[in-house]
Amino acid sequence: MLAMQGVAIVIGFVILGWMFAVHRRARREQKSFAEAFSFFPLKADPPPRPACWLAVRSVSPEAVKVALGLNRAAPCSWVEGLAGSHEFFISPRVHGGWVVVTGLGLPNPSDDVDATFLFLTALSRKLGHVQFFYAEKFSRHHGWARLDDGCVTRGYAWTGETVWNQGNQTLPETETGLKTFDYGECTATILDAETNFEKVPQLAARWSLDPAEVKLDSTRQSIGLAGESAFI
Repeated sequence: MLAMQGVAIVIGFVILGWMFAVHRRARREQKSFAEAFSFFPLKADPPPRPACWLAVRSVSPEAVKVALGLNRAAPCSWVEGLAGSHEFFISPRVHGGWVVVTGLGLPNPSDDVDATFLFLTALSRKLGHVQFFYAEKFSRHHGWARLDDGCVTRGYAWTGETVWNQGNQTLPETETGLKTFDYGECTATILDAETNFEKVPQLAARWSLDPAEVKLDSTRQSIGLAGESAFI
């Protein structure tokens, strides 16, 4: 009887040992599988490119906030800010001193080119060098401008026809293949509109930066300010 009990105990230990070995082997295989796929890390989606944005040079985000009359400002992530759901989003300084501004509060030439001009010149008087970019996805309307101390050095906008053409065409415009047309010139084609729409980010990268391609250096750079303007 005792011999049978001893055999049963030995068999039990053998089964436990076998189960433990199987468990360890399964864990090793799972770890090896995870390590194999760690060579292919998941990439986060790039931030969206807004349809309309400003690039302001050599100022602080606080100065932009004051110039816009922003109140009830709260921290806002870079990705959320570029999505454009706020009235205004002000980025931290990036790429050596540029502040990006996006949001529903920015005017655009498709709605009112005069309001766009007045907004930009007023803001430039306060902040100095201001750049404006507009590339509307569905209509392919587009535009860009550079201002210094309230004076337009270059401005262009097309909304089915040329509604703004001021200053001399810059070298980056020519080199990127942008096509501009005079007031009343009706030779622009759908292909021209498509080409210009696609090349606005390239011009922005040449003049200052493309917000969708900004590489953030730190967590601090990934947080800006979002709020409403008391002036709107």
